[in-house]
Amino acid sequence: MNDSDDDNLRPATKLVQGGRRPEWTGDPRLGGGVVNPPVWRASTILYDNIADLKARGHATHDKLYYGRRGTPTVWALADALTQMEPGGEGTLLYPSGVAANSAGLLALLAPGDHLLMVDSAYEPTRSFCNGLLKRYGVTTTYYDPLVGAGIAELITPETRLIFLESPGSLTFEVQDIPAITAVARERGVLTMLDNTWATPLLFPALKQGIDVTMMSLTKYVGGHSDAMMGSLTASKAVWSKLRSAAYQLGQSVSPDDCALMLRGLRTLDVRMQRHGENGLAVANWLAARPEVGRVLHPALVGDPGHAIWARDFTGTSGLFGFTLKGADTASRTRFIDALAHFGIGFSWGGYESLVVPSDPAEIRTATRWDDPDALVRLSIGLEDPADLIADLARGFAAMPA
Repeated sequence: MNDSDDDNLRPATKLVQGGRRPEWTGDPRLGGGVVNPPVWRASTILYDNIADLKARGHATHDKLYYGRRGTPTVWALADALTQMEPGGEGTLLYPSGVAANSAGLLALLAPGDHLLMVDSAYEPTRSFCNGLLKRYGVTTTYYDPLVGAGIAELITPETRLIFLESPGSLTFEVQDIPAITAVARERGVLTMLDNTWATPLLFPALKQGIDVTMMSLTKYVGGHSDAMMGSLTASKAVWSKLRSAAYQLGQSVSPDDCALMLRGLRTLDVRMQRHGENGLAVANWLAARPEVGRVLHPALVGDPGHAIWARDFTGTSGLFGFTLKGADTASRTRFIDALAHFGIGFSWGGYESLVVPSDPAEIRTATRWDDPDALVRLSIGLEDPADLIADLARGFAAMPA
């Protein structure tokens, strides 16, 4: 569905131009076009005659057939996301990031298959593996996110897929993705990556050998905490399998939500720059505070994942964690409750800053999280970082009982 013949366009230009095909933004009968693809809402599609109905076919992806198969508003978003991933054959959209992950795993795995799942994965992804996927007959082995090329020792004759998330959820380990994908290609195993933290702007995953890349568009692409959606962008080798499964599962998204996602996508480049700059300003300040045990941010020099991050990524987002030195759960609660400019809430990637307590030890199985200090996750928004820093200082002052 890629409508651009110029693969040399830079990412910021693709964000502005992607998905704006003339047939989706204008009508020659009206004398021109509009900037944004209109919101096409539809369930039933009307055909001129039976010959027209038959000509559309059942396998269409960019022709009006039935509302569940999409409208130009939906295709415009999918098209723009595909353009962001060099090597992408197409993009499928789902009601949430979790739905995208689950649908991708169902499409690529069958009963009797073996899945290698990174131990630092997003908790709902683990829940799906331990629940429905297990009942479906798929065996999951969790692996150390720092295993790198050592993943070869975990591959069995039944292994069909390696799932990665980098940086890892809650603890932000950076995986050696090129090393893992090299082993996977050699052994004939597919790879799937949760790329929500970086987006293709900071990490073009398919270029690094990944077969399927997932994003929770709810986060940075939407950017305004008012819509939920997920996406899978795939290489040509697996595209048809994913599309077929999506149709069979009946997955579809609202064109109104797609319009919101398209609006967010146009400013993603400038917002990500600000998220990254603000995040680093706060992270560096935290690293110098006596109340902080350590800051879990791969863009910081000295972070265990910094070298790989600097090699593979072109920038940083605003999501990271830190530990409160010597603090227990009660102290962490006092710290968080004292904050005024950080909302307490799940998700991240919106314009507003958020904070939540994190307890990764509860969900780890292949590795241990044995840091005794209480962990906090921050999503740094678009506020002035000086105000956020002053707010965090108030939080530290409130920690003593």
